Amino acid sequence: MAVNLLGRSLLTLIDYTPEEIGYLLDLSAKVKKQRQAGEQHRRFEGKTLALLFEKRSTRTRCAFETAFGEENGHPVFLSSNDIHLGVKETVEDTARVLGRMFDAIQFRGFSQDVVATLAAHAGIPVYNGLTDLYHPTQILADLLTVIEEFGELRGKTLTYVGDGRNNMARSLMIGCAKTGANFTIVAPESLVPDGKSVALSKEYAAASGSTIKVTSSVEEGIPGSDVVYTDVWVSMGEESKSQERLALLKPYQVNASLMERTGKKDAIFMHCLPAVRENEVTSEVMDGAQSRVWDEAENRKHTIKAVMLATLLPPEKL
Repeated sequence: MAVNLLGRSLLTLIDYTPEEIGYLLDLSAKVKKQRQAGEQHRRFEGKTLALLFEKRSTRTRCAFETAFGEENGHPVFLSSNDIHLGVKETVEDTARVLGRMFDAIQFRGFSQDVVATLAAHAGIPVYNGLTDLYHPTQILADLLTVIEEFGELRGKTLTYVGDGRNNMARSLMIGCAKTGANFTIVAPESLVPDGKSVALSKEYAAASGSTIKVTSSVEEGIPGSDVVYTDVWVSMGEESKSQERLALLKPYQVNASLMERTGKKDAIFMHCLPAVRENEVTSEVMDGAQSRVWDEAENRKHTIKAVMLATLLPPEKL
């Protein structure tokens, strides 16, 4: 059965089947090859994209703007200082207005409820560029990077080390479970993911033939990992907990010794960025031969372009 995502929003990978995720990853690889070959297309000509940002961004903003602009579309950046979103005007009203003026909306901010409300009332595709709960466009880039490295996802083991409660740990767990990759979270007991997300991911893993594991032990969780993944120890909005987190998570730093514990010379390191060097990861690892963080960052652009193409154009035009 052909996959047709025309008109769909991307709020979380929970809403997408394994087949649909696979389709987006295949399309991502295709548009990346087109870009590398110097091909120029105008598939977004005449289309406009609203970029709503409550949180700062490097990769998300640049990926959406360049991916849309390369296809001759017109992206419009709107920070929280530029519009009334949820302040002087309800989110529902903002959604209705933007839906009349744009072909798609990207939202990067705090609340998942906001991006869901935009999608419910805009009448056009809405993309989650990051919320406190989920980061689906990042996960697509991560999965593409693993495929490029190992040729497949199924049977590979991704291990996330650090704050297991955050949006990246939760989203990676869901993405891996749906695509057949084994997933382990190594985190202090006070920072393990919520039980609902773990239970849901285990359901997906049972269907795909993969496994989900949560442990507080580096010695138990790292051996056998094909990918070691980490994120910042203090997420945006939690700066007041900085010293407490640094002390709690120091034993979970990704360094050369931890990478050796994988027992695999071809194991790779990944990070969604930005990274606080010498906190969650050492520069030795981040700049070393096992690091794939720059490939991963570039892949944000290609996977985001694939999502927008798939949801704004019928399959025969891709």
